[in-house]
Amino acid sequence: MASGARNGGLGSRAGGKMDRQQGSTATPKAPAGKPRLSAAGGAYRRTSSGPLPAAGGRNSSESGVSSRVRVAVRLRPRNAEEQAADADFADCVELQPELKRLKLRKNNWESDTFEFDEVLTEFSSQKRVYEVVAKPVVESVLEGYNGTVMAYGQTGTGKTFTLGRLGDEDTAARGIMVRAMEDILADITPETDTVSLSYLQLYMEMIQDLLDPVNDNIAIVEDPRTGDVSLPGATVVEVRDQKSFMDLLRIGEAHRVAANTKLNTESSRSHAILMVNVRRAVKGRSEMNVSMSAENGHSSSMMDSLRPPIVRKSKLVVVDLAGSERIDKSGSEGHTLEEAKSINLSLSSLGKCINALAESSAHVPVRDSKLTRLLKDSFGGTARTSLVVTIGPSPRHRGETTSTIMFGQRAMKVQNMVKLKEEFDYKSLCRRLDIELDKLIAENERQRKYFDDEIERITAEAQYRVAEAEKECKVSLENEKMKYHQEYLDSIKILEEKWKVHQQSPKKQIKEESTSNGDVQDLLQNEKMLRQSAEDESNDLKNQLSHWKKMETTATAEVVRLRRMLDTEASQKDKLEEEIAVLKSQLMQLSLDADETRMGLDTGDGPGKIFPGLDSLMSHSRNSQPREQSNGPKAPVAKLFEQVGLQKILSLLESEEPDVRVHAVKVVANLAAEEANQEKIVEAGGLTSLLMLLRSSEDETIRRVAAGAIANLAMNETNQDLIMAQGGVTLLSMTASDAEDPQTLRMVAGAIANLCGNDKLQTRLRGEGGIKALLGMVKCGHPDVLAQIARGIANFAKCESRAATQGNKVGRSLLVDDGALPWIVKNANNEAAPIRRHIELALCHLAQHGYPSLSLIQLR
Repeated sequence: MASGARNGGLGSRAGGKMDRQQGSTATPKAPAGKPRLSAAGGAYRRTSSGPLPAAGGRNSSESGVSSRVRVAVRLRPRNAEEQAADADFADCVELQPELKRLKLRKNNWESDTFEFDEVLTEFSSQKRVYEVVAKPVVESVLEGYNGTVMAYGQTGTGKTFTLGRLGDEDTAARGIMVRAMEDILADITPETDTVSLSYLQLYMEMIQDLLDPVNDNIAIVEDPRTGDVSLPGATVVEVRDQKSFMDLLRIGEAHRVAANTKLNTESSRSHAILMVNVRRAVKGRSEMNVSMSAENGHSSSMMDSLRPPIVRKSKLVVVDLAGSERIDKSGSEGHTLEEAKSINLSLSSLGKCINALAESSAHVPVRDSKLTRLLKDSFGGTARTSLVVTIGPSPRHRGETTSTIMFGQRAMKVQNMVKLKEEFDYKSLCRRLDIELDKLIAENERQRKYFDDEIERITAEAQYRVAEAEKECKVSLENEKMKYHQEYLDSIKILEEKWKVHQQSPKKQIKEESTSNGDVQDLLQNEKMLRQSAEDESNDLKNQLSHWKKMETTATAEVVRLRRMLDTEASQKDKLEEEIAVLKSQLMQLSLDADETRMGLDTGDGPGKIFPGLDSLMSHSRNSQPREQSNGPKAPVAKLFEQVGLQKILSLLESEEPDVRVHAVKVVANLAAEEANQEKIVEAGGLTSLLMLLRSSEDETIRRVAAGAIANLAMNETNQDLIMAQGGVTLLSMTASDAEDPQTLRMVAGAIANLCGNDKLQTRLRGEGGIKALLGMVKCGHPDVLAQIARGIANFAKCESRAATQGNKVGRSLLVDDGALPWIVKNANNEAAPIRRHIELALCHLAQHGYPSLSLIQLR
């Protein structure tokens, strides 16, 4: 029985022409720019098959460059069985590696010739195979392009040996997977670049995780906008060194399905797929942007702080396809037979897709198999692809060899559009701004502490100097006073003694009187001179005291100047904090604008509602929104929720800036509109923060949006108990009595109406004034507010009716006791359909509760 792989590979003879050996050979011509290898002492040189776009060019990354699938053929040496069985027969293929040709013998005198990008003999080393087949692809991946390396061939021809050989016993036997990861890890920068991988197998049309066997049926997700295929359920492991990568490969190989057949003792029964994701930061772009900003007159520091870094994301996919086989030759039976059928079916689907792409068909049957869906980007997509087809020399398998060769010939006709994938790294920008903010805060604290210490030091020094000067002046003044006073007393004493002597002997000293008078005058003159000298010294001391006082005044002025400098630094700090706040708000606005613009481009109708969650108050069913939105692109608020984090958003509710609080509470209201986010908001303290805003805020917009968010949270029964426990009804009642805006009243009424639908909260709701608050909002007269009031009354009446039916409640309705019945009857014929519908429901439940129908008719 011919296998599916043969049928898929030979589906059309147009894939590659075959002529007789006697005539001229006609084979598909490789493009002029295809890679050539030259040998010089065991080293090989690779030239690019086409010019790649420059690393910094953005236009080239969007348009793409055409690149043909490169195909190499590798011949396996004869094994022991073939050497014994086919000893009398020549090989069915003849290789001409210098001409990159392969001859397939039909018989002893007739053969077909084919050309490939590379022809690898049975003596080719693993290193040469890697450099010829995979190294150009790995280099493209490191430059930012997607790449695929795939092995195709009959079972037992060496596909797994070529790709996945670990080389534990022999280093030279390492396969393409090991060598590719060695080159990738050697080229990246660990500080800025990351490498992660997933290892999967496609077994019986089920995608299984080789690194986590519990994951045995991973779903394929396709982006409806870009068409990119992803596997969100697969395990992704970040790789730092070659040892961890080898350990992961061993784990994956241990979980891969294999079986013993007649053709191969270790036949792989699944398609193995190794996905290596490389994320690299683009270097050399910041200098160019700085020069451009300087030419445009912008501040380079401001531009640097707002410029997000650019990263390149690329993916290397290494595919080890399961070998095609004929059932009659492999001897498969039972479960092994089912595995062989599944393998042949998926390879047949791959062959059909290659045929369609080679013939430029309008329809490519990509969805016929999960294998073709996974390889959608590798054939006809945006990846640079290299294919190695493995064949055996035995003439017994000429048909399978021919099918494999024709598959490679048709694959050479497939053209891919190689594209460079770059994007802005807003997360790194956010982290960098946070680091700069922390640095500025720390520097400000250091500067403030330095200035405070300096002022204290200068003040203390000035006070010490003044105190010392005053002390010295006082001591000197006292000493001088004591000195001159003592001299004065001594002079007086001497004069008194002389006067006494003069009085005792006036006659004897008559002649000396004139002399004594002269002496007295001299003494008096001396006394005057001494007094003048004392006064001069006293003036000098006064001058010194005045000088010290001037120095004190100068020190005081210095202190004032330092305080002014401190005030200036404080104002500069405030300006820096304002600039930081502006930068953060600009960053958030840029993120929101980018998300809204992207959503507008995706949907084609511009930005959507700002608060979709607030409209959910009029809905009776919480699951009415279409489920298919979950598969589309994430809403802007949800994306912001993932990037910023709920805790940071909730912390903005306590910001001192009103605009920040308004923006934050709007985001929380939008998140609360989705049931999946409500539990997270409540666990993070969002409900308590919203109730605090209702209690403390005087801003009408904040109170309106906060009430709407509480209304959305009140749609969950668990949240209703929390709202009641935290005094939410009292706060809502106070807000209803203070508010004049109809939209605020509509939000408050909607929140109370949701609480009215809880059977367990009837008595507490009425006791805390919830029903009276509803009836108090009737005076607003706005139709939307009245509709929410009617809905709340209908919910309350429904719970009472249910309790009366179950025998849990007797007596009159609490609505009747609170005087709601006249308003209900008055609005029974209201022109607004929502109001009238809820009123009719309330009347129906009141009638079931036992209120006399006659009284209802009379009141009406």
